Amino acid sequence: MLLAVDLGLRTGFACYGRDGRLAWYRSRNYGSRARLKRAAFTMLREEKQLTHLVVEGGGVLANLWEREAARQGLDFRRIDAGPWRRMLLHPRERRTGKGAKEQADTLARAVIAWSGAPRPTSLRHDAAEAILVGLWGVVEAGWLALETLPGTVRRVGV
Repeated sequence: MLLAVDLGLRTGFACYGRDGRLAWYRSRNYGSRARLKRAAFTMLREEKQLTHLVVEGGGVLANLWEREAARQGLDFRRIDAGPWRRMLLHPRERRTGKGAKEQADTLARAVIAWSGAPRPTSLRHDAAEAILVGLWGVVEAGWLALETLPGTVRRVGV
């Protein structure tokens, strides 16, 4: 499995299966770096089938995830929003951060529907972005070809 993390004290998560489909997603407010550190340790240990970790974000918080991924022997990638936005959003949709976040919500909902994952009652922007970071990750890992995605999900990149 591949776990995607949109990093922050309010963190978004998305987990993808080897078939390239979204298995689950969620958002959690940790409130402090210490609680986030414990959560990173616990989450990576609990997901027994985890092989890949993609983190969007940097700094001290990303270092926590990277260290734990190394301990677990996971394939680790740290990115900013640029790579997944270039792959998945039209240039006009990513002109501003606000516009990109709005488009991320729409596209994440399309990924949820395509994957057959439970529909959200509400979808926070950090979970939506984690879903798209994860989609980028499964394409980059070679688990899924971008051109095989339905048009509702594959906006650009092909």
